[in-house]
Amino acid sequence: MIRDSVVVLTGASSGIGAATALELAGRGARLVLAARREDALDAVAHECAVLGAEAMVVPTDVGDADAVELLARTAEARFGRIDAWINNAGVAAYGELVALTPEEMRRIIDVNLLGVAYGTRAALSSLRRGGIDGVIVNNAGVHGALTWPYVSIFHAAKHGVRALSASTRQELRQSGERIAVCTLLPYTADTPLYAHAANHTGRALAPPPPVYPAARVARAMITALLRPRAEITVGTAGRLSSLRRRLAPLAGEIIGGSWGARRQFRPGAAPVTAGSLFAESPDDARIAGGWHGQARTALRTSAAVGLTAGTVAALARRRWAGRGGR
Repeated sequence: MIRDSVVVLTGASSGIGAATALELAGRGARLVLAARREDALDAVAHECAVLGAEAMVVPTDVGDADAVELLARTAEARFGRIDAWINNAGVAAYGELVALTPEEMRRIIDVNLLGVAYGTRAALSSLRRGGIDGVIVNNAGVHGALTWPYVSIFHAAKHGVRALSASTRQELRQSGERIAVCTLLPYTADTPLYAHAANHTGRALAPPPPVYPAARVARAMITALLRPRAEITVGTAGRLSSLRRRLAPLAGEIIGGSWGARRQFRPGAAPVTAGSLFAESPDDARIAGGWHGQARTALRTSAAVGLTAGTVAALARRRWAGRGGR
């Protein structure tokens, strides 16, 4: 039941977070919107109010554990409880591992992994205080299941989110609590992430196709809240890519590396920038990143990935059989 539920949502100022806020608002949720940039949050909160929802803004850097704890306490003070918490905030950096500074590496881990850990911890404490069997959703993205070159620390953090969620579910089973922890694994979404990312490659960035609308991921968030499962993959391309990696890990790594090296970029050069790692983005609040044109490649990309997975699996089985199963 979404109506009248109190939902804390991080990374709510743009992209998937903003799309999810509007989806929740349309269903009557009471929202606590968190991100670094207050004016962008205010714009999203206004849109939620137009839809008839009550939304409060709490500027928060999720890389700060005290700030995340304050977020939880502020939500409880306003609404009396928290029913669900969505850890969605994230920052990214592109470049060879040796090109990233230690400060950039720490910032990516602080936001994308520790930020989720702080949020999950704060949510668990709040749900326990209220005696509520609530839901925690952690957005790991496809990066939590696959790897591509030039985003090593980002991928490491997102894989960590997947492990963090799984381990937390194990702890909750041991304690007998009915709090649900769901990991969301959406494929590439049309958001401003690529415009906000740090970039040390010298090349213009682009999301690997197929690119799904942020609204599709937002609807998956709703599914996670209503019918929580351990993991929810969004997009056929993500499911097929993950299958390929499971069937033939080495081949999947090689194919994914070649694919990522080509499809994460578009023609043109780009300056070296730290993006929004340490500073708020100056962009206006928006959901889409302008990549919707790549969505039409979804079907043929998914088909190609599926064909690759099937071919790799068949070759692996043939090679195994040729060795007498040794």
